[in-house]
Formats: sequence, C-alpha cells, structure tokens
Amino acid sequence: MKRLSIKARVTLWYMSFILLIVTALLVFVMSASDWLLRSSSQSQLKETVEKSLTEIGYDDGQLEIDDDLSFSQNGIYLAVYAENGEMITGLTPPGYQEQVQNDTGKDFFQNEVRTVGSDEQKWYKYDVSLMIPSYGTIWVSGLAAVSESGTITNTFLMLFLIGLPFIVIIAAIGGYYITKRALAPIARITKAVEEISEGNDLSRRIRLGEGKDEVYKLANTFDQMFARLETSFEKEKQFTSDASHELRTPVSVIIAQCEYALENAETLAEAREAIEVIFGQSQKVSGLISQLLNFTRMDKGTHKLDKELINISELAEIVAEEQQIAAAEKHIDIRQRIEQDIYIEADQTMLMRLMMNLLSNAVAYGQEKGYILFTLKREGDFVRGSIEDNGIGIAGENLEKIWDRFYQVDAARTAGQSYGAGLGLAMVKWIAEAHGGSVFVKSTLGKGSVFGFKIPIKK
Repeated sequence: MKRLSIKARVTLWYMSFILLIVTALLVFVMSASDWLLRSSSQSQLKETVEKSLTEIGYDDGQLEIDDDLSFSQNGIYLAVYAENGEMITGLTPPGYQEQVQNDTGKDFFQNEVRTVGSDEQKWYKYDVSLMIPSYGTIWVSGLAAVSESGTITNTFLMLFLIGLPFIVIIAAIGGYYITKRALAPIARITKAVEEISEGNDLSRRIRLGEGKDEVYKLANTFDQMFARLETSFEKEKQFTSDASHELRTPVSVIIAQCEYALENAETLAEAREAIEVIFGQSQKVSGLISQLLNFTRMDKGTHKLDKELINISELAEIVAEEQQIAAAEKHIDIRQRIEQDIYIEADQTMLMRLMMNLLSNAVAYGQEKGYILFTLKREGDFVRGSIEDNGIGIAGENLEKIWDRFYQVDAARTAGQSYGAGLGLAMVKWIAEAHGGSVFVKSTLGKGSVFGFKIPIKK
C-alpha cells in the first residue's frame, strides 16, 4: 500500500468505501423490503379473511355464502371449515397438506398468522372463527404462499449482483478522476519547486491563484516563503559584496604601506609614518569585523540583551557630553532637552551605542557652525528620543534605505569624507526593535534631518 501513489491509494479507499456503503445499503434495503413485503402480505391475508366473514350467513338450517365471495384472489386461498376441521367449501393451494395442528388436534388458531408447510413450500395461514346461532362455530382460513413475498427481494439481489462490477468500475473511474483533479495543484507545486531547485531561481513562484482550501493555502505559503528566501539571499549577496568592498580599501592601503616601508623606508621616521597608517587602517578593519560579528550574532539570535533598570536620562546626558568634543571641531552646538529621571528596563550598553550612533551621524553630516538638538521625553508608555540637525539632509527616495546595512548617502555629496561603513543606522534599528521599539526619520535635502527612536517603558 505504501508503494502506491496517493492517487491510487485514495482511489482504492474511495472505491472500497463506495462498495461498503452500497453493500450496507443493499442489506438494509433488502431487510426492510423483505419485512415490508412480509408485513404487507400478512396484512392483506388478514384483511381478506376478515372481509370474507361478512359474506357468510345462515338461513333455515342452511349455511349461506354470498356468490360474490371469491375463494382465490390475489394469490390468497380461502376455505370454510366446520368446527371439527372438515372443509365445508373453499379452495386450498396446490400441494398444500395439513401439517400443523394444535394440541387439541385442530388446525385452527384464532387471529394468529402462522407459517405452515414444508421446506419446499411455505404458506402464511390465518384463521378466524365465526359463531352462527343455531348452527355452531365455523372457521374461515386463508392461505398465502410465502415464496411470493420474497420474489421482489430475490430479483433485486440478482440485479445487484449483475450490476456490482459496473458499480465498482464507475466508483474507481470517478474516484480516480476526483482524486486527480484534487491533487493537480500539488503536482503543479511539486513541478514548480523542482524547477526552482534545479534552476536556482528564487524569483519564480507557483502562483496557483486564489483559493480557500488547504492546497491553495499551501501554494500561497510556498510563494511567501520563496519571496522571503529571495529577499534574504539578495540581502546576503549584497551584504557580502558590501563587506568585501569595505574591507578591500583598508587592506589595499595596508599592503601598499607595507610594500612602501619595505622598499623605500630608509629611516625610522619614514617606517613609523607607514606603521601609523597601517595601524589606523587595521583599527578600521578591526572595527568593521567587530560590527559584522555583532550582526551575525544578532541574525542568529545568539546576542542576548542584558536588561536592567536604568536611568536613560542620565545615560543620554553622558552620551551628549562625549560627543561634544567631536562636535566642537566643526563648531556644532549640541543642545539638550532631556526630561529627567526616566527609568526603563533595557540593555545599557546597547542603548548607549544607539544614541552614540545617532549623535555621531548628526555630527558627521551636520553643518559647520550648526546645531544638534537632542530631545528625550516620555510619550505615553514609551520613551521618545530624537536627534535633530541642520546638516545636508537626505533625499526622500533614500529615506527607506538608510536603515539597510552598508547603505550610505550619495558619495558625491560627501566626497573626500569618510564616516564609516554604513552599519551604524542598521545597528540603531536592530537595538530599538530588540527592545520592542521602533525608529523613525524625517529629512529635507539641504535643510537637515531628524532621527529618533521609541522604546517602551516597562513599569
């Protein structure tokens, strides 16, 4: 059974089920029809015998029977007997013999339908007594062949046995057709998955269409899964490409400086200058690798937050003070609107990195002699932080991309400047969402930007 296809198995089960139902229905119909036929035959016998009593009378010492009384009608035979069992008049079926007698030696049982006869032939027998004044008791007995009541049932059984092979064939064909149609979408799904697997083309979809049954839901789930896989693989490819690009520049610088120092450095000062460049680029590579490792842990879910109750207001003030030195080099004024004593349950190191990244971005892309407004306040069940600057701003079409890893604003507008690998905002977004919060941005090209975050306050 396990080696058969699903279509064959379902067809076999369907055929067996139909056959079982038909057989059970046949048994029920035969039993019911046999009972109905027997009951109808016995009721007709009783009615005929009892009706005949009205046709029997007595006049001047003679027993009178109406000429309209038929002793053989509809397969029922009537006979009139004296009290001693002697037949007065009437008919009995051919081959009938007196075989059943009660313990008094008489062959009559008042108002009782009995089955009499031999194994070869049986009859229903019904007796009714009639007391005629001045004459005595007579018996009217009716007989109906039992075999006639079973004729229809036997005919029906014969027809069923003849038609059974056709029923099985029709059930098999119908079951196979229904199963084939029901499983057609699954065959389509299988074919599409095989083509996607063989061609490594995650852009393909099953596209089974709209439907409410389980197969259509399965197909739509596969399409959604392929869409997510395609997005993940594209991001992975882009991530690998961007990481390679970011590492190539410092590594090239390190190699070039090493070659220069080995071939041209004649004094310790020249060698030291080359080593300082190598050291700076090595730190950049080390920082990039550290960030990549952090993202790897975050993607795998192995980077766990070390949450504790912290005063985020104090933490924000500390971050703002640390960034003031870098801001002073560009004569940027960092202004603070920090609501005091806001306590939240969070990872202090992660929140400090979040605010540090946002502030360092504002300094990097801020305008000379400009300003940065750092705001922190309660907003319902959340703490809302925002960093506003009057720097270069971001074009509207780029706002959704800035949270992507390695994405950087148009290099033409920041030529000659290096502000990192484009991982800072991606880290900000991950930290906020890991705390159950979100990030937002508003920006106008050439006028400035507002970056912010919202994190729930757990009471």
